[in-house]
Amino acid sequence: MSTHDTDQLTFQNPVTRFPDITPPKQDQPEPGLDKELIPQTDRGQNSYRGTGRLKGRKALITGADSGIGAAVAIAFAREGADVALSYLPAEQSDAEEIRDYVEETGQRAFLYPGDLSDPQYCRDLVDATVKEFGGLDALVNNAGRQIAVEAIEDLSDEQWAKTYHTNIFGMFHVTKAAVPVMPEGSTIVNTTSIQAYQPSTHLIDYASTKAAINNFTKGLAQQLAPRGIRVNAVAPGPIWTPLQVSDGQPKEALPKFGKNTPLGRAGQPTELAPAYVFLTSPESSYVLGETLNVNGGTPAP
Repeated sequence: MSTHDTDQLTFQNPVTRFPDITPPKQDQPEPGLDKELIPQTDRGQNSYRGTGRLKGRKALITGADSGIGAAVAIAFAREGADVALSYLPAEQSDAEEIRDYVEETGQRAFLYPGDLSDPQYCRDLVDATVKEFGGLDALVNNAGRQIAVEAIEDLSDEQWAKTYHTNIFGMFHVTKAAVPVMPEGSTIVNTTSIQAYQPSTHLIDYASTKAAINNFTKGLAQQLAPRGIRVNAVAPGPIWTPLQVSDGQPKEALPKFGKNTPLGRAGQPTELAPAYVFLTSPESSYVLGETLNVNGGTPAP
């Protein structure tokens, strides 16, 4: 490899490394599919290169069919982990694409669709993963539900409950089922959000669940530390995923999505993956209860 090639890989301007997208107004029914998103997301499928940092690990990732979860699944597989993918049945086509990327690495992929708002599915998901892989030592709680509503008078009881049951209750039930089977050295990484610190007025149900995830992460990290299980979180900023077009943002806001960050652009899912890899790998052995912000430079506590 020439010096010029090395420089191109090492020195990259974060402002221009990924496109400054201006998404057109578009709509998908919830939960949305990556394959129908305009423009397409970068999940690292053509760029992420592993170095064996998760060799031999057995991982379970929720919301693994698209967006951030898909990018994490691809990265984990290329780092040497077997990956179980949890997703809604309506997302089967996206999940099968990620399965193919995982299996191309020589790692095992296990697909287990279902609804995380159902506590029994959460328990069955963990049991099935352990049976398939012979264990579980890396959990990524990533799945989330986000529906924009401008006024609290229009925020239905049903939506409030569904958002909480998916985003925080589901995380609790999956984690509760996973911890008893996780050996020393295991890791849990939860997906929170910049919304936990800077809630948008049209996302109060979603944002409040993300604040709860931060607190859940910090408390659980202290509880599980003596057992050798580390718990951390990643807080994404505006990341371009199907979540945004399936009523996650007001339609008129889509063309300007992410442009108010210091980098001036939305992030791509692949830009999140290294944070999850770091918090799952032994390199972060002294990091517990941390929320790692990946948000394009927006100040957060």
